[in-house]
Amino acid sequence: VLFASLAVGASAFSPASTGTIGKTTTLSATKADLVTIADKSNPKLGFYDPLNLADANFWDTGNEATIGFLRQSEIKHGRIAMFAFVGYIVQSNFVLPWSQTLAGAPHPS
Repeated sequence: VLFASLAVGASAFSPASTGTIGKTTTLSATKADLVTIADKSNPKLGFYDPLNLADANFWDTGNEATIGFLRQSEIKHGRIAMFAFVGYIVQSNFVLPWSQTLAGAPHPS
């Protein structure tokens, strides 16, 4: 019984068998790829880029690098916005039990 439990415990840390994966994921970063993705995602609106950021070339790194930078910054700012919303909800619903002002008044509600 002890040997069987050791064998089962050790198998949890062994590498999984790698088979062929049916789908592959590729990240494309050209304007044509963005248009294709936008048309598939929302056929009514389609591709909408009023500031022409998909044609921009930030820091002379090329169009693909600019689109990649904009994608990463959009994800980063979205996460910061979600974190800020959670912080707002927490601070508006949970109040510290001691006085919050120099005058000794409780936390204003």
